[in-house]
Amino acid sequence: MRRRRQEPGWLRGAPPPRWARIAPAVALVVLVLAQRLTPAAELGFFLAGLPPVAAFAYGPAGTAVCAAVALAALAVPSVSGTHPRGSDLATVAAIGLLSVVIAWVRRRRDTQLVNVRTVAEAAQMAVLPPVPQRVGPVRCAGLYRAAQRGTLVGGDLYDVRAGPYGVRALVGDVQGHGLAAVGTVAALLGAFREGVLDDAGLAAVAARLDRRLLADAAGTDDAPAGQPELFATALLLEFPPGLDLVRVVSCGHPPALLLRGIRIAELDVDPGPPLGLGLTSAAAPAVADVPLLPGDRLLAYTDGVTEARDAGGSFYPLATRIPVVASPGRVRDPAGLVEALWHDLVDFTRGGPRDDVALLALCAADD
Repeated sequence: MRRRRQEPGWLRGAPPPRWARIAPAVALVVLVLAQRLTPAAELGFFLAGLPPVAAFAYGPAGTAVCAAVALAALAVPSVSGTHPRGSDLATVAAIGLLSVVIAWVRRRRDTQLVNVRTVAEAAQMAVLPPVPQRVGPVRCAGLYRAAQRGTLVGGDLYDVRAGPYGVRALVGDVQGHGLAAVGTVAALLGAFREGVLDDAGLAAVAARLDRRLLADAAGTDDAPAGQPELFATALLLEFPPGLDLVRVVSCGHPPALLLRGIRIAELDVDPGPPLGLGLTSAAAPAVADVPLLPGDRLLAYTDGVTEARDAGGSFYPLATRIPVVASPGRVRDPAGLVEALWHDLVDFTRGGPRDDVALLALCAADD
């Protein structure tokens, strides 16, 4: 599974770049050479700026060494080209001491940021673990990009699970996006995984998800009774064992695409109401049986893909872009297909869409 992983940048817990680590030494050499080439200019006092620069790249010990080198270089007239007084040396020493304190605080903060980020990423990965390359007789490939910077999970979700009734897949889009929607995503995924094991029919799985959202909405303090504020669209797919078909249930979600040779068509499924409105339990959503031929691929997605816009305001034409961006070999490979589509979507939107994006490609294994 591909995800947009926001690596911590410099000053956000990541190791400093190489240029930042060598900057103090380079600055020292440049200052000394410049002083030798221009004896009339007194450039030595610029050495006082080396310890603060080192504080951004080194720890307290490294910053202290840099401060000591700068102070020693300043005290030698043949190197610095100056004749500093005692007050000048004291000022540089104070700057060096302050830089050591800054480096110590920065190092502690970076350690805390790394620890917090590690815990947050582990929690998010537990909510939405990577989709394996194969689940039973079905090959899978998923791509996920969260809209909120620095997160791995947003308001979209997908999962593929094997159970006693076959391999089942879920693609959904909950109300909102970002970290505020993660709780709803976790609830839906938990209900789906239970339904894969317990519910004989795909419509029953949809009803289970609907009840889950209703229960969560009733438990929120700001949701008036009888007016749930949580809802989600979802697409459920089932590959029954021993049958060359896929069963599909749509709960207000964009239809999946069927890739058959050079043909690309939407699955003909009657859409039902979104989850969380209480209508799924009252009237079971329609279940469509779609025959599958050898080599058929299914592509499910969220509206973050098709509602992405280019600079002119045009929507991303997913169905027409598939044969353009993906070679026949990549179309047959689920991982290659979703990767090619993501790169094309980034180019189309000049940097990537602003909404959560999920793509899930499925096909029957060749063996």
